[in-house]
Parts: sequence; C-alpha cells; structure tokens
Amino acid sequence: MESKTRPPTWKSLLAFAIIYFVWGSTYLSIRVGVREVPPFLLAAMRFLVAGIVLYGWMIVRGERSPSRREWTSASILAILFFVLDYGVLFWAEQRVPSGIAAVMMATIPAFMALSEIFFLRTQKLTARLALALLIGIAGVAVLMSSSLNLGGAPIDTAGAVALMIASMSWSVASALTRKLPLPRSAAMSSGAQMLAGGIFLALTAAALGEFRNFHPMTISLKVWFSLLYLIVAGSIIGFTAYLWLIHHESPTKVGTYAYVNPVVAVLVGYFLGGETIDPRTILGTLFVLISVVVITITPAKKPAAALE
Repeated sequence: MESKTRPPTWKSLLAFAIIYFVWGSTYLSIRVGVREVPPFLLAAMRFLVAGIVLYGWMIVRGERSPSRREWTSASILAILFFVLDYGVLFWAEQRVPSGIAAVMMATIPAFMALSEIFFLRTQKLTARLALALLIGIAGVAVLMSSSLNLGGAPIDTAGAVALMIASMSWSVASALTRKLPLPRSAAMSSGAQMLAGGIFLALTAAALGEFRNFHPMTISLKVWFSLLYLIVAGSIIGFTAYLWLIHHESPTKVGTYAYVNPVVAVLVGYFLGGETIDPRTILGTLFVLISVVVITITPAKKPAAALE
C-alpha cells in the first residue's frame, strides 16, 4: 500500500515537523489532564471527538467510507494504537513525569526495528543493532534503578512497565499499518482508526469504572484547554501526519520522531510544568537517544529471503 512516487519534500518536512514538535508538547498536556480526569476516559474523549470530526469531515467532502474489511483493520489498529498505547500512556502519566514518559516512549524505534526484523522481514539483526538495543535498555535501567546514586528518585516501576508495553504496542501497530487493508486517504484512515479507538477506550473506561469518578463541572479550564490541544493538534493533525509518513517512508525513519519528542517534552515539562531535570534524567535520556540514533542511521540489511 506504499506510494510508488516520492512526495514533495516540503510535505515530508512539514509532516516530520508536526510529529516532532507537536507530539513532543502533548506529553505535558496529558500530564495536566490526568490530574483531574481518569486516564482512559480522557484518552477516549480525545480520540472519540477527533475521530468523529475527522471522519465526518471526510464523508462531507465525498470520501468513500471504509469497507467492512477496512473497518476490521482499523479496529485492530485502534486497539493497538489507542487502547494499548495511548490509553496505557495516559495511565502511566499519573505516575511518571511527562518528560520521562517521553523518554521511555523513545524506545519505540528499537521495537520498530525489531518489527522490521521479525515481522516485516525487511531488516536483519546485526551486532550494531543489538548493541544499540542494549544501550537503550541501559538508559531505561538508569531511570528505574534505585541503587544508582544519581540524584532524583527512580521512576515508578509500574509506570515504567506500562510505558514499555505502550512502546511495543505502537511498534507492532506501525508494522501492521503497512500490511493491513486501509483506506487510501490518510485522513480517512486516521479518522476511522481514531473513531474506533475512541469507542474502545470508552468501553475500557466504563469497564474500569472511570465514569463514576468523572464530574465535568469540577474540571478546570486548564484541563479543558489541554484536551482541546490534544484533540486538534495532537490527534487530528498529528496522527494524520504520522499515517501519511508511514505510507511514504520506512517505519524506522518515521520513528526518528522518538528522539526529538523526548527533548521537546523534557524542556516543555521543565519550563512550563515545573518538572525537574536531574543527572539521572540526563544520563538515562542520553543512553536512550544514543540507542535510537544508532538504530535510525544504521543502513538496512535485508535478509537473504527478502531478496528473492
């Protein structure tokens, strides 16, 4: 389903800028939101509204609605992208600062590379990739370790594990996006997936009893503004740009956003969210970013079977 022609350079640059900087800033918005709204419910509100708006807009413009087969694919991806990635991320940000959450999510390219090796079979495991993966693991260990005297408290274990699960789910979903039948329009595909994702998140929130803990009249204006930013910039614009890139660039190259997002998130969290930057954060972030950079600049080496 990949495009056979190269898109204009300016479109690629704009799409990369959106997923680099907009997504980097959304981590603080999530952190602000989950202080007052239950996490899966907040995620459901974000993606259900964004999905309805984007899907409805494409229908009004005359875009064909997804077929039953395409809706099935969108639903599978919705569970992976929105429930197991975003829903879990929202939950984890109750326990983990926004900047650190972004650093943990920066492991996505490592898992995407593994997806290319074991799922897409467009890459093979090399010593260089294995070393990069180990460096990334070391970075996560620095952030989680209670035995290292680096200043600052280690991050919450449950939150860290949740973020790793979210990273793995995103990488699997990104690989499946290139294989499953989806609408040709990136915007329609985004709308369908977000709509399905919002429904699944709402069902998850209901199953967890989150609606009982939600009282709209007590929610502050700051949280409503954060939700609006997540819906418009983070979802409608950001996710559409991401899906467009996934169809025009390799998953590993698209995954480079993961080493810009943490830097943006850490700085935004520090200057706007009052979060700290201590030696532990700096060292752990450095290890993770080195891992991601090595993975993303390593030339792809196709296995022999892929050359047939």
